Amino acid sequence: MFLGHIGVAFAAKRVAPRTSLGTLLAAAVLLDLVWPIFVLVGIEEVRVDPGNTAFTPLEFVRYPLTHGAVAVALWSLAFGAVYLGRTGYWRGAATVGALVASHWALDFVTHRPDLPLVWDDPKVGLGLWNSVPATLAVELAIFFAGLALYAHATRPRDRAGRIAPWPFVAFLLLIYAANVLGPPPPSWRLVAVAGLAQWLFLPWGSFIDRHRSAAAESGTDPPGGAPVTA
Repeated sequence: MFLGHIGVAFAAKRVAPRTSLGTLLAAAVLLDLVWPIFVLVGIEEVRVDPGNTAFTPLEFVRYPLTHGAVAVALWSLAFGAVYLGRTGYWRGAATVGALVASHWALDFVTHRPDLPLVWDDPKVGLGLWNSVPATLAVELAIFFAGLALYAHATRPRDRAGRIAPWPFVAFLLLIYAANVLGPPPPSWRLVAVAGLAQWLFLPWGSFIDRHRSAAAESGTDPPGGAPVTA
């Protein structure tokens, strides 16, 4: 799942209005930010296998450190703890920790049984990717619902705030369409290198958020209601 993770990050702005969209995106796609690095250095493994599922030609051979359930729980706790230590914003810390965990939950729905629970076995997955129409319906619904929640939870500070989200949305949809309609990638190495481009989403999301403000803020932390930009 790609757009679904982004949609959940958008929606989380309503829960943690003082947390930057860039940070929410980082939490939601954290596993996929680290995974290409691990693949390129040989710690984890992916293959191009057209027909592996109806939706994706990729076979995720081994990725226990980024997508194993136990490892994801540790990533989630670590991300939330680091965020709390930096900001003191409990609501934001709980939200980003939950976002990291949500990545595995969404992948559990879409992947065939290739997600390890502990290390290499047992592996689980409900296999939504075996149906292209069902995958498109679920993922696009999550994405646009999250985008709508973000739009209602924030308001533009200036002209840039009114315009900035839409090139980002268009870019995401273009990437998604290329993945759905394009040919299989020529190599696993290109898959991993292309995956590194997701790091660009973080400053882009932060830029968007700097030009928008929370429509309504709640809670008492941090003291004085000071905005958290991390």
